[in-house]
Amino acid sequence: MRRIVTPARLLVLGLVLLAVVLALMLVPSNEVIFLPDKAHPVAPLVSFPGAKNPRTGGVYFVDVFERKATLLERLFGGLHEGADLYPADAVNPPGVGNSAQRRIDAQDMQRSQIIAAAVALKAAGKRVTIRPVGALVDGAEVGKPAVGKLEPDDVIVAVNGKQIRTPEDLFKAMAKVRVGETVAFTVRRGNQTVLERVKTVKSGEAPNPNRAVVGVFVEPATDIHLPFPVRINAGDVGGPSAGLAFALDVLQELGHNVLHGHKIAATGEIAPDGSVRPIGGVKQKTIGAREAGVDAFLVPAGENAAEARKYAHGLRIIPVENFQQALRALATLGRTA
Repeated sequence: MRRIVTPARLLVLGLVLLAVVLALMLVPSNEVIFLPDKAHPVAPLVSFPGAKNPRTGGVYFVDVFERKATLLERLFGGLHEGADLYPADAVNPPGVGNSAQRRIDAQDMQRSQIIAAAVALKAAGKRVTIRPVGALVDGAEVGKPAVGKLEPDDVIVAVNGKQIRTPEDLFKAMAKVRVGETVAFTVRRGNQTVLERVKTVKSGEAPNPNRAVVGVFVEPATDIHLPFPVRINAGDVGGPSAGLAFALDVLQELGHNVLHGHKIAATGEIAPDGSVRPIGGVKQKTIGAREAGVDAFLVPAGENAAEARKYAHGLRIIPVENFQQALRALATLGRTA
């Protein structure tokens, strides 16, 4: 018997194929896609008494657009220039869920703004007060007890009831703890103060593999007081990577000729001492800076700068290690007509 191709059968087949295509385009996969986002000018986001917007040029910050990948994007990752796919469970730090990560990103952005303002004001000769207030958690080591207990951006303020003001205080307190003991960490988490009890294990690392640890990475936590309020409204953008761009723009709006008429994109987490730290998403951020038509892109020196050069396609990449070096580099670009 011969199968007869009828209009009805063709219609059904077409509808099935359409449904498959729509599913591939609309149904999310179990992976996350990172995409470039065109660089944004900083000046419209910044406000403080006496701020002076640049007449020419401007500072631009770059971001990464992150969302669930569709099934089609999962199958054909090259649909978008600069796209990268990651398993959903590999995007966040160990032991940190999506809601906690959103809170951490918002806190990182808020902290980067006040640090950027402090660095810029200090460079302008203004008085800025910075005092230590604890040990800021950067993250927890995979496989160690701190995972799921101590989160990024937690500020450790006490260990077993003893006040902690600096990371050195924390290391001294932990030196008195034996392997297998449970340590009570008092931490500030957002607007709350919580108590987390974590059992110690052997570090397993030189020079003292038998040292009691919980497996947490920390840096100084600081309380910063500015001589006047500086507000930066970045909307729903999170993370600390816009710190360098914010600092450059604030100094420019204080009346210092930072830009010399140029359009400058910048990325990098900035520390209270002015050092510029590496960030993620350099591939997408370089493409975003390129699409904005900037004259140069400042990035953290080292691996970040090497990665940026791969996708620069003629965009000038300027590696920097600290804020003062960034200012010197911009001064050498010269003035525009």
